[in-house]
Amino acid sequence: MKPAPVQNPSSLASLPTAKQRARSRFCSLFSILIIFFFLPVNSFSQTDSLKIDSVSKKTRTPSSDIRDLSPYYTLTPEQKRKRQWLVGGINVIGYGGSLIIFSNTWYKDYPKTSFHTFDDSKEWLQMDKVGHGWAAYNTGRLSTAMWKWAGLSHKKATWIGGLSGTVYLTVIELLDAHSAKWGWSWSDMAANILGSGLFISQQLGWEEQRIQFKFSFHYKSYSDPMLNERSDDLFGSSHIERMLKDYNGQTYWLSANLRSFFQGSNIPAWLNVAIGYGADSMFGGFQNIWIDEDTGLPVNRTDIKRFRQWFLAPDINFSKIKTNKKGVKVLLGFLDAFKFPTPSLELSNGKLKVHAIHF
Repeated sequence: MKPAPVQNPSSLASLPTAKQRARSRFCSLFSILIIFFFLPVNSFSQTDSLKIDSVSKKTRTPSSDIRDLSPYYTLTPEQKRKRQWLVGGINVIGYGGSLIIFSNTWYKDYPKTSFHTFDDSKEWLQMDKVGHGWAAYNTGRLSTAMWKWAGLSHKKATWIGGLSGTVYLTVIELLDAHSAKWGWSWSDMAANILGSGLFISQQLGWEEQRIQFKFSFHYKSYSDPMLNERSDDLFGSSHIERMLKDYNGQTYWLSANLRSFFQGSNIPAWLNVAIGYGADSMFGGFQNIWIDEDTGLPVNRTDIKRFRQWFLAPDINFSKIKTNKKGVKVLLGFLDAFKFPTPSLELSNGKLKVHAIHF
């Protein structure tokens, strides 16, 4: 059984429309892009951000604040110029190259139209919107680190890097807006801006990310063969595909560092507490109705209730773990985008559940 796509959301809006499938491909490519940006950031920052002895004292300020040890104060103008060109080149190649790929693979076979909108705000119980916010937040976090390494001031790096995710995703929306198969989504844009705003506001206000935006995933399987086949059709069968596409198995977290809010306490510096959001029992964008491609008949599974989930769990702030090993620092920075598996408390359908371990 394979689902046949339907273009009119008002008739069978739960079917996997072209836009939904494109968003899944977008998640896959964007995840690769995040890793592409992350690796050079940390590799660069570990090599020479604290080589103070080799830098002229004229490039430093009298303050003993830790910011005096940043590349903004320690690098010469020539060093800054070279690094900024390098970071700019990485951004152009990464963002520009991916946009060319998207344009050639997603849009070229579909007719172009004038600017138009598409309201997908009620799809997937807004799980895809939270995903947009997570992507914008973590892209900003990683891009800002690159620009700091390149010698920009804290404020400039925050604004340029922090807005990069929203700018990039806005270009994707513009491509959607001029394609007959998709459209500009105001809810996508709102999510992008909120994700960037969460990062920028904390950097400017606290100069640290006291509340991190994280992601976790657990593979979903069902006792009903029909639902398993539907999930394979919609989300793919491999664990990687499911992680990127299956909203039923995703959880997004706001993870707060306790020591940052209770300074001077004996709370471990790495300990966070996280509030998570998820949704379950979704087998279509709007409702659990689809068409069996073999028979051409609609399949109605509205007997399965779609519902939201709220979670509370402890977490780890990986960046607070002290280490002098460069490779470990790179790994810890990467892991800060993801929730560490721990026990959790779930509230859904008016009931409380306890999970011994929550992925």
